[in-house]
Amino acid sequence: MHGELHELTLAEASAAIAKRRIAPLEYLDALRARFDALEPRLNTTILPLWDAARDEAKKAGRRIARSGPRSPIDGLPVGLKDIIDLAGQVTTCHSRHLLTNMKTEDAAVVARLRAAGALFPVKLATHEFAIGGPAFDLPFPPARNPWNTAHHPGGSSSGSGSIVGANILPAALGTDTGGSVRHPASHCGIVGMKATYGLVSRRGVFPLAYTLDHVGPMTKDVASNAMLLSVMAGHDVQDPGSAAHKAENYGRHMKKGLKGLTIGFVRHFHESDQPAAPEVAAALETAAKLLAKEGATMKNITLPSLNEFAGVNRAILMGEAAAIHGRWLREAPEGYSNLTRKRLAPGLFVRAEDYVQAQRRRRELIAAVEAAFAGVDLLLTASSMDPACRIDDPEAVEITYPRQARTPFNVTGHPAMTMMCGLSKAEGLPLALQLVGRFFDEATIYRAAAAYERAAPWKDLRPAL
Repeated sequence: MHGELHELTLAEASAAIAKRRIAPLEYLDALRARFDALEPRLNTTILPLWDAARDEAKKAGRRIARSGPRSPIDGLPVGLKDIIDLAGQVTTCHSRHLLTNMKTEDAAVVARLRAAGALFPVKLATHEFAIGGPAFDLPFPPARNPWNTAHHPGGSSSGSGSIVGANILPAALGTDTGGSVRHPASHCGIVGMKATYGLVSRRGVFPLAYTLDHVGPMTKDVASNAMLLSVMAGHDVQDPGSAAHKAENYGRHMKKGLKGLTIGFVRHFHESDQPAAPEVAAALETAAKLLAKEGATMKNITLPSLNEFAGVNRAILMGEAAAIHGRWLREAPEGYSNLTRKRLAPGLFVRAEDYVQAQRRRRELIAAVEAAFAGVDLLLTASSMDPACRIDDPEAVEITYPRQARTPFNVTGHPAMTMMCGLSKAEGLPLALQLVGRFFDEATIYRAAAAYERAAPWKDLRPAL
């Protein structure tokens, strides 16, 4: 066990609680103390709910002492991005439009976690409506990167990435429409999973684009991520996009290692489609060599260009977001930040023809990725092409934000995870790789990620806050 309680991963805290080494309330209070010390610098949280979570931690402690934990996450805290509904609380989406948006029911994923015994001590900062940020003209400040608070933590699940990266909470939920779980996970040095489209219900989560949205776990390590997804996943008949697929124990293969796996390295994403910063490219090459050393067979793979995926994603996202935000954009545009208006307004001009053609091309891109999986078990790609830029440099944000390889797998719906694979030389900021799997084969992603985590030196590296 680590020396300080806040250093525990979700999986480590779970084991300690199950063995009665710590109590849920003791753990939560340690995290609260760290939150109080660091939150003024990080701006992770829109709505603190520590007192209510403390009451639930007391109940969980009594229940666990009496009959043992009801699940691996019983008595453990999980942060919620504030586009996810929590009964009895507002869901603001970080926007003036929804400051009084009180919810009476939990989102489906929250209900699953609550039934398993999870606690919810905070609702977390996001980019406005999961698209407009980082913005400084909103009721709440943008979250900051725990590795260097002058830098961007990634978006839009910015508070989720920051609070986990800062060792305040062991886990949080984010959402991902074009990379918004994996982007902050990459910039904050944690593990972020966008599971197969439809594996996790989006009911009770404010939508950005219906056919691209995902909800995903963000944790400090691979085992915790698999543990959390195993609770979150499952069919929801009330979510039209939900897949009729049962939840699994996604960590069941994590000790198997890499022998027998073939990993396709999509080098052209970062070498020619959107040339990455040299240190990002070097970190990916080092990661590929380590995966090979650990027993994987590495193979170069070619997919359609990043620009094609990005164009399809943009047409679909903009068209679907306009269907959600069109009335406000026309009747109350002043309710948005300047950046949100700038990002959403083009959707009003997406033609039906463009949207339909993008959906047609999407099917072809899915087929291309499926064809690649005929010869490999996983794909290795870049995540971000650059380290995190300064948060107060809007030009740098606009340049670096789309320089990434996450969007293809929102278009196709394949599961994709990001995790740390290095540090930038100048600022000591996290660099990340991405592992992509076949539909509903999250277990193989976790298997490879766990093997890489064991072999690489990054697992226990945390920002010096």
